[in-house]
Amino acid sequence: MNHGAAQYDFSVELGSLGLDEGGAVLLRRALAPLAVGARVAVFGAAPGLALHLEPWARQAGHRFEPAAPGDPAAGIPVAGVLVRGAAATSRWVGAVQAGAPDGQDPAAIVERPDPRWGLAARGAFVEAGGRPFDFGLAEKRRVWADEAAALYREALAGQWDPATAIPWETPLAHAEHLEDALVQVLTFLIENETAALIVPARFAAEVHPHFREVQQLLAIQAADEARHIEVFSRRARLKRSALGLSTVGGQESLRTLVEEPDFDLASLLLSVLGEGSFVNLLWFLHRHAPDECTRAMMRLAAQDEARHVAFGVAHLQRHVQEDPLLLPRLAAAIQRRHDALRETAGLNELVFDALVVLAAGTLEPAAVARGAAAVAELTQQMFQGRR
Repeated sequence: MNHGAAQYDFSVELGSLGLDEGGAVLLRRALAPLAVGARVAVFGAAPGLALHLEPWARQAGHRFEPAAPGDPAAGIPVAGVLVRGAAATSRWVGAVQAGAPDGQDPAAIVERPDPRWGLAARGAFVEAGGRPFDFGLAEKRRVWADEAAALYREALAGQWDPATAIPWETPLAHAEHLEDALVQVLTFLIENETAALIVPARFAAEVHPHFREVQQLLAIQAADEARHIEVFSRRARLKRSALGLSTVGGQESLRTLVEEPDFDLASLLLSVLGEGSFVNLLWFLHRHAPDECTRAMMRLAAQDEARHVAFGVAHLQRHVQEDPLLLPRLAAAIQRRHDALRETAGLNELVFDALVVLAAGTLEPAAVARGAAAVAELTQQMFQGRR
């Protein structure tokens, strides 16, 4: 194309737009697909446009040529000509796709993501030159479960609001000794749920974003536990200013979960053995709750925990099939935990007694006997579940 004394291949009309008002966006879009050396005339009436074009072009890697005197274009002046520079290489050049190799579905799950993908979404293109990310859990066999996406959708659908899902205004007319027992059990539940929040939150930060369904599921598990901590704490303080006793044995038991560095072993100890037993305990408390407020929160918490167990089981089932050496590692982890906690009990004496009182309903000897039998049945269920 020719216009007056200036020769150019393409043109961009900015009208009254300045570069800081969107004009730079139009210029970048026009220049990006062009070959090196292509000449682009810029027409515009924004004050000082020609003065702004020169430093902008230099910074972007192009060359700027001022307009020849007397170059008009249908009343809109030529601000200058941009020459596509060789240094202004497209950001797409050398980019890698964060997904399956060429010819495969880019949304497919790969066995080992490229460290260069970093935080990029699965299927996105990643600009060359960035520093690689180092995620501790970056192998499919170590983290993946085909059920993760479905469990995440189920978890989203099952979210509940503590403010509306729990009947907080229900009268609490039961005896004081039942309230004392309940507060001690809630104290035990809160510290267990705190450990169950810390563990998935820690591992979620180590999972490579390529396995986003697992990362999302771990995050929502942590959110579930945060909600449980909230409702248990709130219920414990409805009639009491202080909570019960946190025992050394209980803390040491949870320490082995919080400090376990291996994702597979943590999944077994927490999600399968720990939360599996916890489901039994929560349904027990649902049956023997002294008030409707407590009954509702135990039911909702048990439903959440069942999802956590399902993911732990699905993850380990897949991993065991792919790694025959995992079973002896799991067995050794169970033995280490057993040895570390040999002098403690799963339900400490305070919690055991409180559960007996709650199951009994009264302190009459015959009722206490029934309560003790119910708790004995609970502990047997928990033991069989772990086996």
